[in-house]
Amino acid sequence: MDASLYAARRRRNTVAMAASFIATGIGLAWLALILGVLLWNGLSGLSLAVFTEMTPPPGSDGGLLNAIVGSLIMTVLGVAIGTPIGMLAGTYMAEYGRHDKLTSVVRFINDILLSAPSIVVGLFIYEVMVRPMGNFSGIAGAAALAVIVIPVVVRTTEDMLLLVPDTLREAAASIGLPRSRMITRIAYRAALSGIVTGVLLAVARISGETAPLLFTSLNNQFFSTDLNAPMASLPTVIFQFALSPYEDWQRLAWTGALIITFSVLALSILARTLAATRKTS
Repeated sequence: MDASLYAARRRRNTVAMAASFIATGIGLAWLALILGVLLWNGLSGLSLAVFTEMTPPPGSDGGLLNAIVGSLIMTVLGVAIGTPIGMLAGTYMAEYGRHDKLTSVVRFINDILLSAPSIVVGLFIYEVMVRPMGNFSGIAGAAALAVIVIPVVVRTTEDMLLLVPDTLREAAASIGLPRSRMITRIAYRAALSGIVTGVLLAVARISGETAPLLFTSLNNQFFSTDLNAPMASLPTVIFQFALSPYEDWQRLAWTGALIITFSVLALSILARTLAATRKTS
């Protein structure tokens, strides 16, 4: 009985392992196929002009300079707005209100925002900013990206601060250090790499967002740094050019997708490197 039971368990384990390897292989094959197609179509249009010329009219040569600059402006503003808010909320949840009912409510709402479709965020900013202002704008696009950044930073900040040993807090309190100084001088320093990792992951997430920008910043064929006017962004240009019937626009769309993909890949690698550094330190 024992031998037959052991053999049955071995067979089930072998089947489960084989199914796991097959599923992993299928996932990796699709990933390799997607990256291969992206490289094949994106590298053909990659040139210096992509980074130095504006988006062209149909049938003309051009680049993605205005879209790249617009994406950088709105991403930087979104992170600059969302990161302090997220860090303050995460700090309260981990340091001041760890056992409060308000913390449970905030954590629940934050989890909803983490899983909410980005198009819902775009519609929300459209109602509270775009309609009252009477026009699409870059600042509205940055606000939409900031709303997406906040829950990621909140979760990361809270988790990283909770990992800081309480003995450090007790040691700071024993020498009369105020809680605010303890947080800034000790807790933040101990959790710095984890918080930075969360910010990088938030940047990676908003880099390719298209739906919220269609409802807020819309698009602009020309170079513009006016935050009160429609502003071009790389995801919206890719969306517009990919759906167009013009081959030159489609080629630029593939190139833009390649730029975003490798930018997100670089940020993800950097975030994982920082996380690994924290674990080994």
